[in-house]
Amino acid sequence: MGAPVSAPPTQWSDSVRRMARSARTTPGRLGIIASALVALSVLTGLFAALALQAKQDTISGLAEHREPLSAAAQQIYRSLSDADATASSAFLSGGAEPAALRERYEIDMAQAGAALAKAASDVGGIAGAEKQVDTLGQQLPVYAGLIETARTNNRFGLPIGAAYLREASTLMRTKLLPAAQELYRIDIGRLTDEQDDAAGFPWLTVALTLVLLGSLIATQVYLTRRTNRLINTGLLVASVAVGIGLIWGVAAGWASAAAVGSARDDGSQQVDVLVQARIVALTCRADETLTLVARGDGTAYEEEWQKLAPTISGKGENDKDLLAKARAAASDPAISQQVRAAIDNAQAWQEAHRKLREMDDSGQYDKAVAIAVGDDDKDAATAFNKLDENLSSAIQKGREKFVESTSSAQNALTGLVPGVAVLALIGAGGALMGIRQRLREYR
Repeated sequence: MGAPVSAPPTQWSDSVRRMARSARTTPGRLGIIASALVALSVLTGLFAALALQAKQDTISGLAEHREPLSAAAQQIYRSLSDADATASSAFLSGGAEPAALRERYEIDMAQAGAALAKAASDVGGIAGAEKQVDTLGQQLPVYAGLIETARTNNRFGLPIGAAYLREASTLMRTKLLPAAQELYRIDIGRLTDEQDDAAGFPWLTVALTLVLLGSLIATQVYLTRRTNRLINTGLLVASVAVGIGLIWGVAAGWASAAAVGSARDDGSQQVDVLVQARIVALTCRADETLTLVARGDGTAYEEEWQKLAPTISGKGENDKDLLAKARAAASDPAISQQVRAAIDNAQAWQEAHRKLREMDDSGQYDKAVAIAVGDDDKDAATAFNKLDENLSSAIQKGREKFVESTSSAQNALTGLVPGVAVLALIGAGGALMGIRQRLREYR
């Protein structure tokens, strides 16, 4: 048999050989370097633009979507809890309930329904949130029906009205309020997660940009050694463009992250503490009125009041004092003023409650009711309403602080996405033109 015949060279192998031979020449190496720099410039610009756009979208979503939804969840709890306390207060009035209390109850229920509809718009895929929204949607009409039955019986002086009221309040405390609180916890957790994403520093983008800048500088050093020419205009322009993009991106990133941090520390976190304080205050108010409605059978309500009241005293006697925490965290003068006023009114309320209990425990029930629902400056209802107004105002100002700081974070990134893209293209063009200029010398 004859010697084996080798396979004819393929087009691919020929191309590889030509590239290998070309790479051993200076023009060939310069061509490869030019291609690599252009590709790296385009890749860096594309990656940076996409990363920055994602960050901008996250920051925009914080102010326009996520924070309003967490506020809606908070509003559900506040409205439901206040509705329950208001219904109890109206019941204590006996017979025909005061029009002001009836109106307040109806407003609370309407606000709870509207906030629930808003919160329900963004629970898709979040099993825990969907469950809480379903619970609220199913049980809210049941609660409203029990309250109406209690009102009707109370209007006719039937004792069974109190039983319906307690049943409604039990439903509120065991199903509705826990569901609202869990929904708020889920939403505030999602807000915190997105804030963490928005405040993150783009280390990978910076690293990629540094690699590009280092490659451009290394190429200039290489050309200087090969050609004895100190400056390559194209590569210099490319290096300056990439350097500007790097400095701009880092500065804007730090400024944006600082603003997001301020929105979290001075906005959402402070609001969360105030919301918790408001939840406690609303729970205490319901306990206070239900103790009187129970007519001697409300020990559990009073025990809960005594347990929760120290957490909104503002005295700072324990680490669970929410108003003391809010006072320490308040960096904005307007918020600080409202928190201080809230502490004063909380302490006035606790003093009114002490007198209320003295009256009730000594058999002076009517006087106790008068303190609970009266409009005198020293009555419990007056102090509670002032406290609730203080907390509501502080929460609103905290939300405004959040929006203001988040807007600053957005503004810090203004123009950065198109700017980085343009600078990357300048870098690619400069690298290509600079090396092409050297290649012409070999023709």
